[in-house]
Amino acid sequence: MTEDNSTVGPKFPLQGDRGYKEFLLFGITYPIIQAGMVWTSGWQLASAVSNAGGLGLLGAGSMYPHELREQIQLCKAATDKPFGVNVPLLYPDLEQHMQVIVDEGVSIVFTSAGNPKTWTPFLKQHGITVVHVVSSSKFARKAEEAGCDAVVAEGFEAGGHNGREETTTMVLIPAVARAVSIPVIAAGGIATGEQMLAAFALGAQAVQVGSRFVASEEAAAHVNFKNAVVAANEGDTRLMMKSVTPVRLLRNGFFEAVQEAEERGATAEELKALLGRGRAKKGMYEGELEQGELEIGQVSALLDGILPAGKIVENMMAEYTVALRRIRNYSTFAPVPPAL
Repeated sequence: MTEDNSTVGPKFPLQGDRGYKEFLLFGITYPIIQAGMVWTSGWQLASAVSNAGGLGLLGAGSMYPHELREQIQLCKAATDKPFGVNVPLLYPDLEQHMQVIVDEGVSIVFTSAGNPKTWTPFLKQHGITVVHVVSSSKFARKAEEAGCDAVVAEGFEAGGHNGREETTTMVLIPAVARAVSIPVIAAGGIATGEQMLAAFALGAQAVQVGSRFVASEEAAAHVNFKNAVVAANEGDTRLMMKSVTPVRLLRNGFFEAVQEAEERGATAEELKALLGRGRAKKGMYEGELEQGELEIGQVSALLDGILPAGKIVENMMAEYTVALRRIRNYSTFAPVPPAL
């Protein structure tokens, strides 16, 4: 790792270690990956993050196959830097999505919400770098066994679909780093350079950032949703619908309906009926703040404005460098307290 503090930040957080392999895989300048979020991560956002030196991801979960093809082509036209596609494995049209990805020459795919063994061999056969999102060490090992090149270890703080284990990022990252030999990307509650540095200290080689990029100018989300995210305070999100598919939601009318249903012991079928179709699109893309599904992470409480995506990357790297310099300048530490 470079010792030069005059630049924005080191290119590789752990050069010579798994971190170096990570960046050889992606070919990016900064260790920041923009999460491929439904109704948010279109070509404008992905290309802006990639142009800024991070890795932009298209969120295929809210796209039909023909829409994904169009988004890939638009992203290619907007950036000559690496970008990828996030594919939730619980959605329909997977065969068509994967074929579009191959046809369009996408080189990086992040998979989530499913078994990595299902599609990793197919993608690897076509020379694609595969990363899988996990919520536990057990699933991280399975992803490595399936042939994934890296894993995203996503803690309980994250927005959107989440793990049932409720393991926080502070615990999950070191656990996963011990469990696998492939690069680990930290996710869940990360929006600042200080948090990125903490993730590296815990064993990660890069970070995946979602909520911070929701509140960006290029995000496809409705401005009503962006404003609601920026206005959120501590405690305004909660992991809900664990008997169906766990998802972290911002408090609103729909949230309260789900909470009431869960408190009275509603079945999974009742919750699915309450969720209905198009609820996430209604909230995040169309801006219906009361009855829409608003998926966002706990770190929304730290956000204080809607910024260009490139500025977000720049700010995170500047904050990282300042935090790293501050830690290096510590000359003494408090004495160890006596044993009780």
